Amino acid sequence: MDRLKELRWKLFLLLIATSIFMCMLAVTTPRTSTPFPNPHGPPKTCPFRVSGQTITPLNNTKHLLVSAFMDQRVKGSDIRVIGIFRRDSIQPLHCCFCCAGYLSATAPATILQHADHFGFPFVTTDVMCPIAQNCDATHVALLTQKEGGIVRNQTWLPIRNNHTEENGEEQLQFNFTVCISNLFGDYNNVLQFAQTLEMYRILGVDRVVIYNTSCGPDLDRLLRSYSQEGFVEMVPWPIDQHLNPSKGWLFSEHGGDVQYFGQLATLNECIYRSMGRSRYVLLNDIDEIVMPYRHSNMMSLMNMLQQQHPNTGVFLIENHIFPKKHFEPSGRFHLPRWNGVPGVNILEHIYREEPDREKYHPHKIIVQPRMVEQTSVHEVLKYSGQRYKVPPNVCRLIHTRVALQGRLSLEQLNVDKRLWDFHEKLIPNVDKALKRAGLLSTEGQS
Repeated sequence: MDRLKELRWKLFLLLIATSIFMCMLAVTTPRTSTPFPNPHGPPKTCPFRVSGQTITPLNNTKHLLVSAFMDQRVKGSDIRVIGIFRRDSIQPLHCCFCCAGYLSATAPATILQHADHFGFPFVTTDVMCPIAQNCDATHVALLTQKEGGIVRNQTWLPIRNNHTEENGEEQLQFNFTVCISNLFGDYNNVLQFAQTLEMYRILGVDRVVIYNTSCGPDLDRLLRSYSQEGFVEMVPWPIDQHLNPSKGWLFSEHGGDVQYFGQLATLNECIYRSMGRSRYVLLNDIDEIVMPYRHSNMMSLMNMLQQQHPNTGVFLIENHIFPKKHFEPSGRFHLPRWNGVPGVNILEHIYREEPDREKYHPHKIIVQPRMVEQTSVHEVLKYSGQRYKVPPNVCRLIHTRVALQGRLSLEQLNVDKRLWDFHEKLIPNVDKALKRAGLLSTEGQS
């Protein structure tokens, strides 16, 4: 009996010693085995490869993605991805989200082509995505396959306006934003550009957003100066690196892949970019100024219009041409110090065409961005609330350009000196802007 107990005790000690030896061996012996292979299938965590571009090609498609925004105004959808899709190659897409650190399941997307494309092969497109419950989405990817579509080099878009609905009127950063699209070619109309921006500043505009493909060297210097100051937000727009953009608006006349360097996409992107930041957004071109004729600034105008026309989200402003071939005869505002600055001096052009209202006459648009879903250039395509055409004696566009009705004589034009009402502020402000950009010398101001 004693011998059996002794044997059991020895076996117990041997088991303990063996265990200790194995543990020490595991700690001290270097790993020489082959590591486990990467698991097949999609990665399980995020963030991934996030696009830092304003135009992002979608893999294995003829589609370009611009930006993604939280937008829960449409039933069954939470995210709107703005893109430029080739109309004859649209295919089903699926949405996948980064939910604050983990991947969501895929969900089918709804693809909405905008009604206006002016015959071009590519059209502005909204991709609408639903988010799964309890997903705090930060990024979205669009896939051509429902399952197994995620790859490690998949490009993801950050989701903007995540807290738009929480922004009350009193929390908005800006009252008025101007969206300008698009700069391309060698456009170098520096003087008119500076006058327009400074006129908007006088009228109470807080922010100007400009989509820039390319421009002339002097204008580039001016834009950089305004960007550094913070008044202008420059958005790079390298559409010419992806498509053959047209310099015109009608495919049958101008050809190319997309109208006016993707103008429709930029106007829509700017509305959503401004949705959580600005009470009003104006969509127009750089050679146009929306000018109130009964008010000293834009917010006074809009407060009156909103009081008279409540629940109105779209205000149409009539276009009025000021032909740049006709000059004010006294030369009062022909300032020698501006002679070396390229561009048009709008203060010298006071003769205005009366629109031919028997023909289609375009307007430009002021919107409350949270009441708009889709816009074109001269009309809003989808919106809530009402629309209102503002009478031209209340507000009109001052559009200094080549004549639209070239046969009209000087006597058939209207004299309109509204810009002169602001010259005491406008001229010194333009001088400061040009000097800040190095485009006007100190001696030139004397």
